[in-house]
Amino acid sequence: MEPSSTSAPSAVSAPGPTAEQPPAEVMFSEVMFEQRGHAGVVVLNRPRAVNALNQHMVEAVDAQLRAWASDPSIEHVVITGAGERGLCAGGDVVAMYRDMVAGERASHDFFRAEFRMNSLIFGYPKPVIAVQDGLVLGGGVGISAHASHRVVTESTRMGMPEVTIGYVPDVGGTWLLGHAGAAGVHAVMTGDHVGAGDAIHLGLADAFVPAASLPEFLAFLETDTADDAVARFAGAAPHAELGAAGDADGAASWIEDCYAGALSGDASAAVILSRLETHPDPQAQAAAATIRTKSPRSVAVALEAVRRHCSGTLEEALRDEFRVAVRCLASPDMREGIRAQVIDKDRTPHWEHAALTDVSPDLVGSYFAPFEPGETDGGDLNL
Repeated sequence: MEPSSTSAPSAVSAPGPTAEQPPAEVMFSEVMFEQRGHAGVVVLNRPRAVNALNQHMVEAVDAQLRAWASDPSIEHVVITGAGERGLCAGGDVVAMYRDMVAGERASHDFFRAEFRMNSLIFGYPKPVIAVQDGLVLGGGVGISAHASHRVVTESTRMGMPEVTIGYVPDVGGTWLLGHAGAAGVHAVMTGDHVGAGDAIHLGLADAFVPAASLPEFLAFLETDTADDAVARFAGAAPHAELGAAGDADGAASWIEDCYAGALSGDASAAVILSRLETHPDPQAQAAAATIRTKSPRSVAVALEAVRRHCSGTLEEALRDEFRVAVRCLASPDMREGIRAQVIDKDRTPHWEHAALTDVSPDLVGSYFAPFEPGETDGGDLNL
Protein backbone atom coordinates (compact mmCIF):
# COMPACT_ATOMS: atom_id res chain seq x y z
CA MET A 1 0.00 0.00 0.00
CA GLU A 2 1.36 3.40 -0.92
CA PRO A 3 1.46 5.79 2.04
CA SER A 4 0.08 9.27 1.85
CA SER A 5 2.69 11.93 1.28
CA THR A 6 3.37 15.06 3.23
CA SER A 7 5.87 16.29 0.68
CA ALA A 8 6.47 15.72 -3.00
CA PRO A 9 8.47 12.52 -3.51
CA SER A 10 11.77 12.48 -5.33
CA ALA A 11 11.92 9.87 -8.07
CA VAL A 12 15.13 7.99 -8.71
CA SER A 13 16.16 6.23 -11.91
CA ALA A 14 19.84 5.88 -12.18
CA PRO A 15 21.99 3.13 -10.75
CA GLY A 16 23.31 5.63 -8.22
CA PRO A 17 24.06 9.27 -7.49
CA THR A 18 26.85 11.34 -8.94
CA ALA A 19 28.85 14.02 -7.21
CA GLU A 20 26.78 16.70 -8.95
CA GLN A 21 23.45 14.94 -8.48
CA PRO A 22 22.56 13.55 -5.04
CA PRO A 23 20.40 10.41 -5.10
CA ALA A 24 17.22 12.21 -4.01
CA GLU A 25 17.39 14.40 -7.12
CA VAL A 26 17.90 11.75 -9.79
CA MET A 27 14.76 11.11 -11.81
CA PHE A 28 13.40 7.56 -11.96
CA SER A 29 9.78 6.54 -11.51
CA GLU A 30 10.33 2.92 -10.42
CA VAL A 31 11.49 3.83 -6.92
CA MET A 32 10.83 7.06 -5.04
CA PHE A 33 12.55 8.66 -2.08
CA GLU A 34 11.33 11.43 0.17
CA GLN A 35 11.89 12.89 3.58
CA ARG A 36 8.85 13.08 5.86
CA GLY A 37 9.76 14.78 9.09
CA HIS A 38 12.79 12.89 10.35
CA ALA A 39 11.94 9.75 8.35
CA GLY A 40 13.54 8.86 5.05
CA VAL A 41 10.92 6.98 3.03
CA VAL A 42 11.59 4.48 0.23
CA VAL A 43 8.59 3.73 -2.01
CA LEU A 44 9.00 0.87 -4.48
CA ASN A 45 6.94 2.08 -7.41
CA ARG A 46 6.14 -0.64 -9.94
CA PRO A 47 2.61 -1.45 -8.75
CA ARG A 48 1.57 -3.23 -11.97
CA ALA A 49 4.47 -5.65 -11.40
CA VAL A 50 3.83 -5.76 -7.62
CA ASN A 51 6.98 -3.65 -7.29
CA ALA A 52 9.29 -6.34 -8.66
CA LEU A 53 12.92 -5.32 -8.31
CA ASN A 54 15.39 -4.67 -11.11
CA GLN A 55 19.04 -3.68 -10.98
CA HIS A 56 18.44 0.07 -11.29
CA MET A 57 16.02 -0.05 -8.37
CA VAL A 58 18.30 -1.91 -5.98
CA GLU A 59 21.30 0.23 -6.88
CA ALA A 60 19.25 3.37 -6.36
CA VAL A 61 18.01 2.16 -2.97
CA ASP A 62 21.56 1.24 -1.98
CA ALA A 63 22.86 4.68 -2.95
CA GLN A 64 20.07 6.53 -1.14
CA LEU A 65 20.49 4.47 2.03
CA ARG A 66 24.21 5.26 2.06
CA ALA A 67 23.44 8.97 1.70
CA TRP A 68 20.84 8.91 4.49
CA ALA A 69 23.19 7.01 6.81
CA SER A 70 25.27 10.17 7.29
CA ASP A 71 22.38 12.67 7.09
CA PRO A 72 21.67 13.99 10.62
CA SER A 73 18.15 15.05 9.64
CA ILE A 74 17.19 11.39 8.95
CA GLU A 75 16.63 9.39 12.14
CA HIS A 76 15.23 6.24 10.55
CA VAL A 77 14.25 4.78 7.19
CA VAL A 78 10.85 3.41 6.14
CA ILE A 79 10.51 0.92 3.25
CA THR A 80 7.09 0.53 1.65
CA GLY A 81 5.52 -0.20 -1.73
CA ALA A 82 3.12 1.53 -4.09
CA GLY A 83 -0.26 0.07 -4.97
CA GLU A 84 -2.63 -2.23 -3.17
CA ARG A 85 -1.13 -5.63 -4.07
CA GLY A 86 1.95 -5.73 -1.93
CA LEU A 87 5.37 -4.50 -0.92
CA CYS A 88 7.32 -6.52 -3.49
CA ALA A 89 6.80 -9.75 -5.41
CA GLY A 90 10.52 -10.38 -5.79
CA GLY A 91 13.05 -9.90 -8.55
CA ASP A 92 12.13 -9.32 -12.18
CA VAL A 93 12.20 -12.94 -13.36
CA VAL A 94 11.03 -12.01 -16.86
CA ALA A 95 14.22 -9.98 -17.29
CA MET A 96 16.21 -12.95 -15.97
CA TYR A 97 14.52 -15.27 -18.46
CA ARG A 98 15.36 -12.95 -21.36
CA ASP A 99 18.93 -12.78 -20.10
CA MET A 100 19.19 -16.58 -20.01
CA VAL A 101 17.67 -17.00 -23.48
CA ALA A 102 20.11 -14.45 -24.88
CA GLY A 103 23.07 -16.11 -23.15
CA GLU A 104 23.93 -12.91 -21.32
CA ARG A 105 25.16 -12.29 -17.76
CA ALA A 106 23.25 -9.18 -16.74
CA SER A 107 21.49 -11.19 -14.03
CA HIS A 108 24.84 -11.74 -12.32
CA ASP A 109 25.13 -7.98 -11.89
CA PHE A 110 21.57 -7.77 -10.58
CA PHE A 111 22.22 -10.39 -7.91
CA ARG A 112 25.49 -8.69 -6.89
CA ALA A 113 23.70 -5.38 -6.44
CA GLU A 114 20.70 -6.90 -4.68
CA PHE A 115 22.70 -8.95 -2.19
CA ARG A 116 24.88 -5.95 -1.33
CA MET A 117 21.73 -3.95 -0.64
CA ASN A 118 20.42 -6.77 1.59
CA SER A 119 23.66 -6.71 3.58
CA LEU A 120 23.50 -2.92 3.89
CA ILE A 121 19.96 -3.03 5.29
CA PHE A 122 20.94 -5.70 7.83
CA GLY A 123 23.87 -3.68 9.16
CA TYR A 124 22.32 -0.23 8.74
CA PRO A 125 23.35 2.26 11.47
CA LYS A 126 19.83 3.63 11.86
CA PRO A 127 16.50 1.86 12.42
CA VAL A 128 14.87 0.54 9.26
CA ILE A 129 11.10 -0.01 9.35
CA ALA A 130 9.74 -2.31 6.62
CA VAL A 131 6.01 -2.37 5.95
CA GLN A 132 5.40 -5.96 4.78
CA ASP A 133 1.83 -5.45 3.59
CA GLY A 134 0.32 -7.67 0.87
CA LEU A 135 2.63 -9.84 -1.24
CA VAL A 136 6.20 -10.08 0.06
CA LEU A 137 8.00 -12.74 -1.94
CA GLY A 138 11.62 -13.59 -2.72
CA GLY A 139 13.45 -10.31 -3.19
CA GLY A 140 10.64 -8.62 -1.26
CA VAL A 141 11.74 -10.65 1.76
CA GLY A 142 15.31 -9.51 1.12
CA ILE A 143 14.48 -5.81 1.10
CA SER A 144 12.32 -6.08 4.23
CA ALA A 145 13.17 -9.03 6.49
CA HIS A 146 16.68 -7.72 7.25
CA ALA A 147 15.23 -4.49 8.62
CA SER A 148 15.32 -3.74 12.35
CA HIS A 149 11.51 -3.29 12.58
CA ARG A 150 9.36 -5.52 10.35
CA VAL A 151 5.62 -4.95 10.32
CA VAL A 152 3.02 -7.30 8.83
CA THR A 153 -0.73 -6.86 8.33
CA GLU A 154 -3.74 -9.13 7.86
CA SER A 155 -3.08 -8.86 4.10
CA THR A 156 0.49 -10.16 4.28
CA ARG A 157 1.35 -13.17 2.12
CA MET A 158 5.04 -13.85 2.50
CA GLY A 159 7.28 -16.57 1.17
CA MET A 160 10.37 -17.78 -0.62
CA PRO A 161 8.79 -19.67 -3.56
CA GLU A 162 11.97 -20.03 -5.61
CA VAL A 163 11.84 -23.84 -5.91
CA THR A 164 8.67 -23.36 -7.96
CA ILE A 165 10.71 -21.78 -10.78
CA GLY A 166 13.77 -24.02 -10.55
CA TYR A 167 15.68 -21.55 -8.40
CA VAL A 168 16.77 -21.56 -4.73
CA PRO A 169 15.91 -19.08 -1.94
CA ASP A 170 18.40 -16.21 -1.87
CA VAL A 171 18.64 -12.60 -0.49
CA GLY A 172 19.64 -14.11 2.85
CA GLY A 173 16.52 -16.28 2.91
CA THR A 174 18.48 -19.46 3.57
CA TRP A 175 20.01 -17.77 6.64
CA LEU A 176 16.68 -16.43 7.91
CA LEU A 177 14.80 -19.68 7.43
CA GLY A 178 17.75 -21.78 8.53
CA HIS A 179 17.35 -20.13 11.93
CA ALA A 180 13.65 -21.06 12.01
CA GLY A 181 14.28 -24.76 12.57
CA ALA A 182 12.07 -27.45 11.04
CA ALA A 183 9.37 -24.93 10.11
CA GLY A 184 11.96 -22.97 8.13
CA VAL A 185 13.01 -26.09 6.24
CA HIS A 186 9.35 -26.76 5.47
CA ALA A 187 8.94 -23.22 4.09
CA VAL A 188 12.04 -23.60 1.90
CA MET A 189 11.16 -27.03 0.47
CA THR A 190 7.50 -26.24 -0.27
CA GLY A 191 7.88 -22.59 -1.26
CA ASP A 192 4.52 -21.96 0.41
CA HIS A 193 3.22 -18.47 1.11
CA VAL A 194 2.42 -17.74 4.74
CA GLY A 195 0.30 -15.16 6.55
CA ALA A 196 1.22 -12.62 9.19
CA GLY A 197 1.24 -15.02 12.14
CA ASP A 198 3.54 -17.51 10.44
CA ALA A 199 5.81 -14.75 9.12
CA ILE A 200 6.43 -13.75 12.74
CA HIS A 201 6.73 -17.40 13.78
CA LEU A 202 9.41 -17.97 11.11
CA GLY A 203 11.38 -14.89 12.16
CA LEU A 204 10.66 -12.97 8.95
CA ALA A 205 8.67 -10.26 10.76
CA ASP A 206 8.33 -8.75 14.23
CA ALA A 207 4.97 -7.10 14.76
CA PHE A 208 1.38 -7.04 13.49
CA VAL A 209 -0.25 -3.70 12.64
CA PRO A 210 -3.76 -3.68 11.12
CA ALA A 211 -3.71 -2.37 7.55
CA ALA A 212 -6.24 0.32 8.43
CA SER A 213 -3.72 1.74 10.93
CA LEU A 214 -0.83 2.00 8.47
CA PRO A 215 -1.45 5.65 7.43
CA GLU A 216 -1.46 6.74 11.07
CA PHE A 217 1.53 4.49 11.81
CA LEU A 218 3.52 6.07 8.98
CA ALA A 219 2.52 9.58 10.02
CA PHE A 220 3.64 8.82 13.59
CA LEU A 221 7.08 7.84 12.28
CA GLU A 222 7.56 11.37 10.95
CA THR A 223 8.00 12.67 14.49
CA ASP A 224 8.50 9.69 16.80
CA THR A 225 10.82 6.71 17.09
CA ALA A 226 10.42 3.32 15.46
CA ASP A 227 10.20 1.61 18.85
CA ASP A 228 7.44 3.97 20.00
CA ALA A 229 5.52 3.55 16.73
CA VAL A 230 5.54 -0.24 16.95
CA ALA A 231 4.61 -0.17 20.64
CA ARG A 232 1.69 2.15 19.97
CA PHE A 233 0.18 0.50 16.90
CA ALA A 234 1.07 -3.21 17.14
CA GLY A 235 -1.64 -5.65 18.13
CA ALA A 236 -2.00 -9.36 18.69
CA ALA A 237 -0.77 -11.30 15.67
CA PRO A 238 -3.07 -13.75 13.89
CA HIS A 239 -2.70 -17.44 14.73
CA ALA A 240 0.39 -19.08 13.27
CA GLU A 241 -0.79 -22.06 11.25
CA LEU A 242 2.65 -23.62 11.43
CA GLY A 243 2.22 -23.43 15.16
CA ALA A 244 4.64 -23.68 18.02
CA ALA A 245 5.91 -26.79 19.75
CA GLY A 246 3.07 -28.38 21.67
CA ASP A 247 0.37 -26.36 19.92
CA ALA A 248 -2.34 -28.89 19.13
CA ASP A 249 -3.98 -26.48 16.69
CA GLY A 250 -0.83 -25.92 14.67
CA ALA A 251 1.27 -28.02 12.34
CA ALA A 252 4.34 -28.15 14.57
CA SER A 253 3.88 -31.79 15.54
CA TRP A 254 3.92 -33.21 12.03
CA ILE A 255 6.58 -30.74 10.91
CA GLU A 256 8.87 -31.80 13.74
CA ASP A 257 8.23 -35.45 12.90
CA CYS A 258 8.82 -35.19 9.18
CA TYR A 259 11.70 -32.70 9.09
CA ALA A 260 13.66 -34.20 12.01
CA GLY A 261 17.36 -34.30 11.16
CA ALA A 262 16.96 -31.97 8.18
CA LEU A 263 19.39 -29.34 9.47
CA SER A 264 21.90 -31.80 10.91
CA GLY A 265 22.20 -33.69 7.62
CA ASP A 266 20.71 -36.86 9.06
CA ALA A 267 17.70 -36.69 6.72
CA SER A 268 17.91 -36.11 2.98
CA ALA A 269 15.28 -34.32 0.95
CA ALA A 270 14.08 -37.70 -0.36
CA VAL A 271 13.75 -39.07 3.18
CA ILE A 272 11.78 -36.01 4.26
CA LEU A 273 9.47 -36.37 1.28
CA SER A 274 8.86 -40.06 2.12
CA ARG A 275 8.02 -39.17 5.73
CA LEU A 276 5.55 -36.52 4.58
CA GLU A 277 3.85 -38.91 2.17
CA THR A 278 3.37 -41.59 4.82
CA HIS A 279 2.47 -39.35 7.75
CA PRO A 280 -1.18 -39.69 8.87
CA ASP A 281 -1.74 -35.93 9.03
CA PRO A 282 -3.38 -34.70 5.79
CA GLN A 283 -1.34 -31.48 6.02
CA ALA A 284 1.86 -33.51 5.77
CA GLN A 285 0.54 -35.38 2.76
CA ALA A 286 -0.45 -32.08 1.13
CA ALA A 287 3.07 -30.76 1.73
CA ALA A 288 4.48 -33.86 0.01
CA ALA A 289 2.25 -33.31 -2.99
CA THR A 290 3.45 -29.70 -3.17
CA ILE A 291 7.13 -30.64 -3.01
CA ARG A 292 6.64 -33.18 -5.81
CA THR A 293 5.66 -30.33 -8.17
CA LYS A 294 8.91 -28.41 -7.53
CA SER A 295 12.27 -28.77 -9.22
CA PRO A 296 13.97 -31.76 -7.54
CA ARG A 297 17.36 -30.16 -8.09
CA SER A 298 16.24 -26.89 -6.51
CA VAL A 299 14.65 -28.62 -3.50
CA ALA A 300 17.83 -30.61 -2.84
CA VAL A 301 20.10 -27.56 -3.19
CA ALA A 302 17.77 -25.44 -1.07
CA LEU A 303 17.87 -27.98 1.76
CA GLU A 304 21.67 -28.01 1.64
CA ALA A 305 21.69 -24.19 1.71
CA VAL A 306 19.59 -23.92 4.87
CA ARG A 307 21.74 -26.63 6.48
CA ARG A 308 24.85 -24.60 5.78
CA HIS A 309 23.34 -21.39 7.11
CA CYS A 310 21.37 -22.39 10.18
CA SER A 311 24.43 -20.95 11.91
CA GLY A 312 27.09 -18.50 10.79
CA THR A 313 26.65 -15.00 9.41
CA LEU A 314 24.34 -13.40 6.88
CA GLU A 315 27.36 -12.37 4.82
CA GLU A 316 28.49 -15.99 4.54
CA ALA A 317 25.01 -16.99 3.42
CA LEU A 318 24.83 -14.24 0.79
CA ARG A 319 28.18 -15.30 -0.67
CA ASP A 320 27.01 -18.89 -0.94
CA GLU A 321 23.66 -17.77 -2.34
CA PHE A 322 25.47 -15.81 -5.05
CA ARG A 323 27.36 -18.93 -6.12
CA VAL A 324 24.09 -20.87 -6.16
CA ALA A 325 22.34 -18.10 -8.12
CA VAL A 326 24.98 -18.13 -10.86
CA ARG A 327 24.77 -21.93 -11.14
CA CYS A 328 20.95 -21.82 -11.25
CA LEU A 329 21.05 -19.26 -14.08
CA ALA A 330 23.16 -21.74 -16.04
CA SER A 331 20.91 -24.72 -15.29
CA PRO A 332 17.97 -25.83 -17.45
CA ASP A 333 15.52 -25.93 -14.53
CA MET A 334 15.43 -22.20 -13.81
CA ARG A 335 14.79 -21.31 -17.42
CA GLU A 336 12.12 -24.01 -17.68
CA GLY A 337 10.50 -23.01 -14.39
CA ILE A 338 10.15 -19.35 -15.36
CA ARG A 339 8.84 -20.37 -18.77
CA ALA A 340 6.15 -22.58 -17.26
CA GLN A 341 5.08 -20.25 -14.46
CA VAL A 342 5.52 -16.77 -15.95
CA ILE A 343 6.13 -16.81 -19.71
CA ASP A 344 3.82 -19.48 -21.17
CA LYS A 345 1.91 -19.96 -17.89
CA ASP A 346 1.10 -23.58 -18.68
CA ARG A 347 2.19 -24.58 -15.14
CA THR A 348 3.69 -27.82 -16.48
CA PRO A 349 7.48 -27.54 -16.12
CA HIS A 350 9.60 -30.40 -17.35
CA TRP A 351 12.40 -30.68 -14.81
CA GLU A 352 15.77 -32.21 -15.66
CA HIS A 353 15.41 -34.77 -12.83
CA ALA A 354 12.28 -36.80 -12.36
CA ALA A 355 12.68 -37.27 -8.60
CA LEU A 356 14.73 -36.18 -5.60
CA THR A 357 16.48 -39.57 -5.58
CA ASP A 358 17.92 -38.71 -9.02
CA VAL A 359 19.80 -35.65 -7.69
CA SER A 360 23.27 -36.73 -6.57
CA PRO A 361 25.09 -35.26 -3.55
CA ASP A 362 27.96 -34.34 -5.87
CA LEU A 363 25.66 -32.25 -8.04
CA VAL A 364 24.25 -30.49 -4.98
CA GLY A 365 27.75 -29.78 -3.68
CA SER A 366 28.84 -28.31 -7.01
CA TYR A 367 26.44 -25.40 -6.51
CA PHE A 368 28.48 -24.21 -3.50
CA ALA A 369 31.97 -24.77 -4.93
CA PRO A 370 34.32 -21.85 -5.68
CA PHE A 371 33.87 -20.36 -9.11
CA GLU A 372 35.87 -21.70 -12.01
CA PRO A 373 37.84 -19.09 -14.01
CA GLY A 374 35.48 -17.21 -16.30
CA GLU A 375 32.34 -18.63 -14.73
CA THR A 376 31.19 -15.18 -13.65
CA ASP A 377 32.62 -11.71 -14.14
CA GLY A 378 34.27 -10.49 -10.95
CA GLY A 379 34.39 -13.81 -9.11
CA ASP A 380 32.80 -14.15 -5.69
CA LEU A 381 30.46 -11.62 -4.09
CA ASN A 382 32.29 -8.91 -2.15
CA LEU A 383 30.35 -7.30 0.68
